[in-house]
Amino acid sequence: MRAVVYERYGSPEVLRVEDVPMPSPAAGQVLLRVAATSVNLSDWESLRGSPAYARIGGLRTPARRTLGSDIAGVVEEVGDGVTRFRPGDEVYGDNLWLKGGFAEYAVAPAAVLTDKPANLTFAEASTIPQAGAIALQGTDGAGAGDRVLINGAGGGSGSFAIQLAKRMGAHVTGVDNSSKLDHMRSVGADDVIDYRQEDFTRSSQPYDLVLDLVAHRSVFAYRRALARGGRYRAVGGSVPVLLRLLTLGQVVGRLSGRRIGMLGVQEGPRHFEPLADLCATGDVTVHIDRILSLDEAPAALAHVGAGHALGKVVVSPS
Repeated sequence: MRAVVYERYGSPEVLRVEDVPMPSPAAGQVLLRVAATSVNLSDWESLRGSPAYARIGGLRTPARRTLGSDIAGVVEEVGDGVTRFRPGDEVYGDNLWLKGGFAEYAVAPAAVLTDKPANLTFAEASTIPQAGAIALQGTDGAGAGDRVLINGAGGGSGSFAIQLAKRMGAHVTGVDNSSKLDHMRSVGADDVIDYRQEDFTRSSQPYDLVLDLVAHRSVFAYRRALARGGRYRAVGGSVPVLLRLLTLGQVVGRLSGRRIGMLGVQEGPRHFEPLADLCATGDVTVHIDRILSLDEAPAALAHVGAGHALGKVVVSPS
């Protein structure tokens, strides 16, 4: 089978498409014929080996030769003990620990997969698991009249988060680069900010909830951005910033009547299926920037890594 592989950390140029042995499902696993795999920021980080936490399990060389965790496809074979699925079932899920989605076939634990909604294409379903879980948990608790800000809102998680916060009646501000301002408006943002031109932590009106997908400012700047009683949740960022949020953030938050810290994203189907249901009924829209082939996977990673993707980018073996 064909797969996109890499042997060392680096830029998309280290990726290549090779013929590799067909994987075989172990006990509790499923072999999928991959129909689509969406690109996540975690794929970009794992490719580059940066931030440092992206090297967990593979300090000097990548722990997995093939990236791609948000997969959708058709069950080809099941391993021992798997009773929920059978060959021919259409499934999707977040195969974060095994990855392997940028290939014609991949193995995944049955526990991370669920049935694909009939109303969604494979490409649409592949955009949901990781980005959907982040968006659902990141906007949890937002209510009518709340001022919600999403930093990095033009990508996959952000596009979903804007729509979810709007459904809850919040006033939503999206922050990203200038090329994404119109996109953020199109998915429902009330206000948009080009981070190169304006610092959202110096807003004249503080926010009740900040979901930060690309944290890189100081704890005190985030405190300044929050109204009293407000919550700041970071999902990604540099290691020094994240460590300060885990330590100093807790102290500063408590002393100022705010909650500042990391969002510990819970994984698995039950944490993203509610969003898939909304997408299947048309209440939330899936935004796919482009669908590329396996041979174009390096370009797909580069597009996401450069911050150009409007919504999600998908790689399809077919």
